Amino acid sequence: MSNLAYLDDDVNFFDERITRKQRKAKQKNVKTGLKLKRIEPKTHNQIRLFDKYQDGQHLLLQGVAGTGKTFISSYLAIKEILSHQTDKQKLVIVRSVVPTRDMGFLPGSQKEKQKAYEAPYYAIFTELFGRGDAYEYLKGRGVVDFISTSFIRGITLNNAIVLVDECQNLTFHELDSIVTRIGQDCRIIFAGDFRQSDLEKDSEKKGLIDFMRVIRSIRGFSSIQFEEDDIVRSKLVKDYIIAKLEHGIYT
Repeated sequence: MSNLAYLDDDVNFFDERITRKQRKAKQKNVKTGLKLKRIEPKTHNQIRLFDKYQDGQHLLLQGVAGTGKTFISSYLAIKEILSHQTDKQKLVIVRSVVPTRDMGFLPGSQKEKQKAYEAPYYAIFTELFGRGDAYEYLKGRGVVDFISTSFIRGITLNNAIVLVDECQNLTFHELDSIVTRIGQDCRIIFAGDFRQSDLEKDSEKKGLIDFMRVIRSIRGFSSIQFEEDDIVRSKLVKDYIIAKLEHGIYT
């Protein structure tokens, strides 16, 4: 993530034609010192992601690790939400609780159980805002929410950008459950490396492929395939993944 280029100046979210409520929100952001860094794409497919997002598309992002799928998606979503020029009010991150698929196996409260799976987002938001408490702060303000697939049933998501992360580990039933939770004024982003699924049964893997085929056929969805050339995490990660794929190892 740190290899993605960014500038230290603030993103200019606000134009001069803002409402009193929006001006108040802006002042509140300034007081807290929570300032979003500006991220620039570094590869061809990262540029495509920026462009398709700007076009208002739902997104299916697939490909190898270290290509910035989750990082850039989080940045674009939070940038749009904090602009106060959108109906989208929060970023909802949805993720499986692999390998158990049932958080009951973990000790502690629901909140404590979820925390183990939120570690990547603490790191992402620390880099985006330059503050270690950014993720918790935005969760506390209702700007960011994290939901396990174990608890998504019965929920309707409205006015949100929904990021389904590590979706290669979700069954067709789980993915179907997520999509059918989407309400009004939402955008959904699926991100994962479908060659590295933790699904064990052939029927589950087939279900994942079937879901991808359905999604690609829906108008308003754009699919972007991230390849080895898009890896920006580090040279070691890039060399390792390329070598692994050259040996025919996809797990």
